[in-house]
Amino acid sequence: MPVDLHTHSTCSDGSDHPATLVRLALTAGLSALALTDHDTLAGIPEARAAAAGTPLDLIPGVELSVDWEAGPAHFLAYCVEPAAGPLPDRLAEIRAGREKRNREILAALARLGLEVDPTRLRSGPGLVGRPHIAAALVRAGYAATTGDAFALYLGRGRPAYRPRPRLSAAEAIGLIHRSGGVAVLAHPHTIADGADAYAAALTAFRDLGGDGIECYYPDYPVRLRRHLAGVTRRLGMIPTGGSDYHGCLRPDLVLGIGPGDLAVPDEAATEIRRAAGHAEDFS
Repeated sequence: MPVDLHTHSTCSDGSDHPATLVRLALTAGLSALALTDHDTLAGIPEARAAAAGTPLDLIPGVELSVDWEAGPAHFLAYCVEPAAGPLPDRLAEIRAGREKRNREILAALARLGLEVDPTRLRSGPGLVGRPHIAAALVRAGYAATTGDAFALYLGRGRPAYRPRPRLSAAEAIGLIHRSGGVAVLAHPHTIADGADAYAAALTAFRDLGGDGIECYYPDYPVRLRRHLAGVTRRLGMIPTGGSDYHGCLRPDLVLGIGPGDLAVPDEAATEIRRAAGHAEDFS
């Protein structure tokens, strides 16, 4: 049975509530689902309650933005609980940095004559980020699409772009491990260009203590997914994957199957559980 280990809910930049993701996963016949919202574990209790009593294995997760010598990267932390701990405590500081950044972005937009009402950015209890601001710019008629909003105002190097605090790669992996979790490099195409650079980056991630690589990703052709999985195995790490599902915010991606041809092996979820010390969850 397939699994999906990279999804987002309304607690960050997805359009579906955590319980809705669980229902979609059950309908799709998934055996495991990881909720990996950006910088927050807030959706885990709702998702876990929805999965209780069902055959779905709900894996708690979070996606982290990281500064690394290979370039800005995203790490996925699996099997980290939302209660107080090294990573959840640090996430609270990161979320405060997000809020400060949002205020700076809105102030920069205002100086450009683009007024955005901050009270209308959030449709639920989740975090607000640049995608929400981009959507507000579209609603106000300042941009034709969210892509245009990033290209004109919000992307790196554009007039309203503002950086935000990020974890270092070593700090992120250390926090994940001290919180009992498993560290996986998300969509590795974002940190390397070319075979030699990929090999160096994946090896460097392993040497930092990384546990897995997201090999099964919707933007990759099937042949590349299999190749990355083989490289990851040779490095002694876990090949993982997921759809990076965002609901209607990325309508080209379907939970569990991405663009239609994604198939993440269920052994990825099993190995993540084992790496986190939860082998007893499997008979």
